[in-house]
Amino acid sequence: MDPTREFVKLANRVVVEVGTAVVTRSDGRLALGRLGALCEQLKELNVQGYEVILVTSGAVGLGRQRLRYRRLANSSFSDLQKPQGDLDGKACAAVGQSSLMALYDTMFSQLDVTSSQLLVNDGFFKDAGFRKQLSDTVSSLLELRVIPIFNENDAVSTRKAPYEDSSGIFWDNDSLAGLLALELKADLLVLLSDVEGLYSGPPNDPNSKLIHTYIKRKNIKEKITFGDKSRLGRGGMTAKVNAAVCAAHAGIPVIITSGFATDNIIRVLQGEKIGTVFHKDAHLWKNIKQESAHEMAVAARNSSRRLQALKSVERRNILLAVADALEKNQNMISLENEADVADAVTAGYDKSLISRLTLKPEKISRLAKSVRMLADMEEPVGRILKRTELADKLILEKISCPLGVLLIIFESRPDALVQIAALAIRSGNGLLLKGGKEARRSNAALHKVITSVMPDTVGGKLIGLVTSRDEIPDLLKLDDVIDLVVPRGSNKLVSQIKESTRIPVLGHADGICHVYVDKSANIDMAKQIIRDAKTDYPAACNAMETLLVHKDLSCNGGLNELILELQREGVQMYGGPKASAMLNIIETSSFHHEYSSLTCTIEIVEDVFAAIDHINKYGSGHTECIVTEDAEVAETFISQVDSAAAFHNASTRFCDGARFGLGAEVGISTSRIHARGPVGVEGLLTNKWILRGTGQVVDGDRGVNYTYKEQPLKA
Repeated sequence: MDPTREFVKLANRVVVEVGTAVVTRSDGRLALGRLGALCEQLKELNVQGYEVILVTSGAVGLGRQRLRYRRLANSSFSDLQKPQGDLDGKACAAVGQSSLMALYDTMFSQLDVTSSQLLVNDGFFKDAGFRKQLSDTVSSLLELRVIPIFNENDAVSTRKAPYEDSSGIFWDNDSLAGLLALELKADLLVLLSDVEGLYSGPPNDPNSKLIHTYIKRKNIKEKITFGDKSRLGRGGMTAKVNAAVCAAHAGIPVIITSGFATDNIIRVLQGEKIGTVFHKDAHLWKNIKQESAHEMAVAARNSSRRLQALKSVERRNILLAVADALEKNQNMISLENEADVADAVTAGYDKSLISRLTLKPEKISRLAKSVRMLADMEEPVGRILKRTELADKLILEKISCPLGVLLIIFESRPDALVQIAALAIRSGNGLLLKGGKEARRSNAALHKVITSVMPDTVGGKLIGLVTSRDEIPDLLKLDDVIDLVVPRGSNKLVSQIKESTRIPVLGHADGICHVYVDKSANIDMAKQIIRDAKTDYPAACNAMETLLVHKDLSCNGGLNELILELQREGVQMYGGPKASAMLNIIETSSFHHEYSSLTCTIEIVEDVFAAIDHINKYGSGHTECIVTEDAEVAETFISQVDSAAAFHNASTRFCDGARFGLGAEVGISTSRIHARGPVGVEGLLTNKWILRGTGQVVDGDRGVNYTYKEQPLKA
């Protein structure tokens, strides 16, 4: 949990205010999708035991929409030719209030939640008896797990311009929410807006930064502009900030965040660093100055240079210390991981994700072992790759060196953090890590363990842990500081990263791996390979997604044996045009499809050349396998298939950094530039040229006798 969000742990009674800009669309109609997501979140909080109070806008807008329709339906053609005056706002409120509540009632009823309506005016709060009764009524409703829904009774309000009337107790639903939070002794107030929070400038200005923590005396000096008031309501960001400042001063923590996201309320209560927080003690928080993305990257680069300056044995000792610390802190790591797994189960994540998320003691032990393997590898940094005598006593050396700073974005696999951190230390690189939210406790624990053993000469900032996805867009802009981005996760994640940055990206968007069973294949071997390639770990990027079978096997029974083998393992099959007709199975909608489950596509091909053409057309350039006893056919396949890895008589599941003996991997690359295939230490290195002379100058190449003699790597 972010340290500036620790207070949400104590929250039980929560007031949520949803503004007009969230409730309505740009055309004034209700945003039903956002309202549905809001109700689902409140239902989830209700189930978890939170006491939830909703303050909603939208009645006037909904009433105006219905009255416009009614006026149109009741108008003659001649009436429509006349100028149409504005509808009375009070009438709109009266019509809209019942309609809005009917909508909330319907949505909550579908979720098996009971809601109630409470209409108030500011004058009511001048009456101490009313305030006491209001508190008692709300307490009774909350005890019954009913969600109270508040709105100002605009239909009978006596103020003509409430947001300008300084004599009122509240002026809009934002200030009403703040007042209710105070009166009802709420632990937290969440104000939902149409932007992510309070920005240092206009939210649509790329130079504007999200203010994570608002400090009145600091931010007023910065002359922050809040923008226009709401297009349909009375408030806008200015009203929200005013309400938040007042509530926070009275001791109620407030967070302003976007109501457009479908899960922001849940994320707020999980302690994620989203939106802008207002807190009476914010000015006292020691960690209030959060490191910017640029500062984190620069710190990682500076630490990496200090790491590179160490002797090889000193870098090795850091890795050995990391391995020891993992084993020493195994219980603590397991406890944090168990909490993540429990949350994932409660949230209904699928079994494959929970499997990737789980860190059992034996997996932690394997991680420690892999770190020690890396420590025992030959020193990769500063290795002389080539030595050439250019001229007499003028020696050119090509040596390996770190890339610089790596940004690794990964999902739901805390063990990846350890592997990547170990590779970064071994290769002398600085590192920024952003893991999936479902593994936030595990990642934080592992990061703490690893950075705790960093010597002071290097510093813990060598490896930075990014805790909020809000920081990712800023990081992806830092092409002057970050040298390589490696996304590990879904093809959607990888594609989004590639489209969002100018920094080189190493990875693969899809893992569409093929197994081609040739006519000369040993069928028992083929059955064993396709079973392993598909079922050993179906969610892995190196699992088989398409099975190609030589046409002759459909005549001699070989195809049937392969099909039966997959069916026995519970694999669902789709066919290409030929296979679907022959096997009477559903035809696939696309050959370029990664199932990541116990499902695959089957197609019949003429020969090895047809298989190669199919793979080069529909594959993703990841890993391909041929099963055949014909060595010439195998060599044809391996040499002509255009993928990062090509195997003969071996499962595609072998395409893995650890199995290749690389110690670990940061990912698998299908790029043709720099690293390709499983990327270990060598893939995180580049080279530099060292020229050693004795005073030589070019001088138009006069007097220089170039020899270009290759020299032994060791002088």
